[in-house]
Amino acid sequence: MGFSLNPFASSPPSPPPPKRTADGAYIAPDRSARAKCYEARDAFFKCLDHYGILDAVKEEELATKACKDTEVVFGRECAGSWVTYFKQRRVMEWKKQQTLDKIEAEGGWIPPASSTPAPASAVSTPQIPK
Repeated sequence: MGFSLNPFASSPPSPPPPKRTADGAYIAPDRSARAKCYEARDAFFKCLDHYGILDAVKEEELATKACKDTEVVFGRECAGSWVTYFKQRRVMEWKKQQTLDKIEAEGGWIPPASSTPAPASAVSTPQIPK
């Protein structure tokens, strides 16, 4: 967090808005900007894990109180839409893992994530006796 001469300032100054092209479209962040965003996200999520907070959207007040510094950096380094997306994805990934764990515990089979279904031509059609 940066140094401020204003003793009443509660947060660092906002980052400059994203740059735009001549036709008004936003310029996507480059590799180094994305890396900074991911690093800030990971630090924020590590803090949430430390305090046992899963959903930083539903538990916003608690998350902000516990992880204010890392949340500020996360919000500064990532686009607002990315912050929302990552927070929601964190919960979705947790729920997905809970479901997979439950299926495995019940003896179910989960195909590998990289597997693709066989093409229709490779699947034999059972012959129905007449």
